[in-house]
Amino acid sequence: MGALSSSDSNSSSSGRGGATTSTVDRLFVPSASSLVSVDEASSDNSWFFNESGQRGWVDAMELDKMNSPEMPDLLVEMGIKYDPERLKEVLSKRAPQVYGRALLVTTKLGGFITAVASDYALGRLEANARKRAVELRELLGSLGPSFVKIGQALSSRPDLLPRDYLEVLSGLQDRLPSFPNEVAFAVIEEELGRPVREMFAEISEKAVAAASLGQVYKGRLHSGEWVAIKVQRPSIGESIAIDMLLLRRLMGVVDANVAALSQPLVPLVDEFAGRLFAELDYVMEGRNCERFSELYADVPRVRTPGIYWDFTSRRVLCMEWIEGVKLTNEAAMAAAGLSVVDFVNVGIECTLRQLLDHGFFHADPHPGNLLATQSGDLVYLDFGMMSEAPEYARYAIIEHVVHLVNRDYEAMCRDYYTLEFMDRSIDTSPIAPSLAAFFDNVLDKSVTQLNFKAIVDGLGEVLFAYPFRVPAYYALILRSLTVLEGLALTADPNYKLLGRAYPYMASRLLTDPAPELRGSFEELIIKDGSFRWSRLENLVREGSKSQFFDPTQLWLLAE
Repeated sequence: MGALSSSDSNSSSSGRGGATTSTVDRLFVPSASSLVSVDEASSDNSWFFNESGQRGWVDAMELDKMNSPEMPDLLVEMGIKYDPERLKEVLSKRAPQVYGRALLVTTKLGGFITAVASDYALGRLEANARKRAVELRELLGSLGPSFVKIGQALSSRPDLLPRDYLEVLSGLQDRLPSFPNEVAFAVIEEELGRPVREMFAEISEKAVAAASLGQVYKGRLHSGEWVAIKVQRPSIGESIAIDMLLLRRLMGVVDANVAALSQPLVPLVDEFAGRLFAELDYVMEGRNCERFSELYADVPRVRTPGIYWDFTSRRVLCMEWIEGVKLTNEAAMAAAGLSVVDFVNVGIECTLRQLLDHGFFHADPHPGNLLATQSGDLVYLDFGMMSEAPEYARYAIIEHVVHLVNRDYEAMCRDYYTLEFMDRSIDTSPIAPSLAAFFDNVLDKSVTQLNFKAIVDGLGEVLFAYPFRVPAYYALILRSLTVLEGLALTADPNYKLLGRAYPYMASRLLTDPAPELRGSFEELIIKDGSFRWSRLENLVREGSKSQFFDPTQLWLLAE
């Protein structure tokens, strides 16, 4: 295991202008050891995979071109934040890239749209739905990171797509390989303004993880701490910006020509693009991590990595390295004597605190972003995609559960106004019977025995027939909870997420003095002027199961 030596006089760095040829040629390359030093590096060119998956060569000249000052960072030029008007202005200077990408995107999407239009004309829209959904998944995957992210976002939008599409797109994964070390280390040096050897004593010879926006290396600081170094994929900002501009224009054409849409599509593109641009700012991600850690410091067994700000910038994020096991690695979990269900339960309690206490929540808890430690902690990683539920929505979610338990379908419809699923001008009277037809069968079981995903899927099918929209924060909430339930179901097919979540909601109903929840509490235990003792007993029994239940607050019931 080699060490990075800062005393090598044969290499130099050009600071923020990017790594010089001599530095690039001597950056880390594959060797027999897992951690290597600059002194062990070869000056040979290295293999890499380009975005189309073809294998090719990368050399110092190509690296100089990729990191040249003559190619200004598009996001910096825009002020980092998403602004559609500013985006058009900035990309007007990049016409060749925009036109080339436009040809590819419109050709591929045009073919798919033509196929769906043909199905519609022939009356085979429903019969071919799953086939077209698979085609769409493959199409989005082939178009790169922006469209992979779009597909993943669509998989939790029952207001936009029917069930077959939701199920198929939920399996859409990043397929981009890692990019060359030379490129990654050039980005680090350009961003932080120092040679890599001056910052890190050791670094892994290969990225330990790679995704659509960047990749991660394991390293050690000269002060001894092990760290995770997240490096943004070069030119990803420009790639995403071009795709968002194209998508916005395409959806503008659709909005102008398709009268049957339940909602305009351009605002949805802007909403999504704003979140995606935020993911490209690693300084913001570091701040999100620290805010999350501060807000939920009192949640037992939840941990987040510390941020090393001296080695962090917009395109480089340096975090504490935490050893752990992915919850999906059943063999490793079993070997370590760890229970997947136990850690999912911790995650659900934490998620409920995020959603219903402060509203600031981790919106991307996929298996790769959750680790189990030997000491029993659940580690949250990757704070690029965060969201915030407004206070009125937090209360409305709990009220909605109460109305569901009471089978008060008219009240559930009114909740959709509060949750901004529907405009208040829409008549919800036809929706209540549809909800009753679905939930009267489902609610033959107790709430704690219900399958969360089945409810979400069924509710989505009911509401798909009506003009409703799912706010971005709510779609991300559903995605978070269904991911956690899915993890638990792999270990225990009988797992019920609502059985674990209901105690926390019950404890909130019993102890929260907020007027909104006082009203919900009364709705639950009083019917036609009669006090339903069995409901109160059930609430206390379920609420006492929550680790956040405070029996000293039960005096509120007497008020």
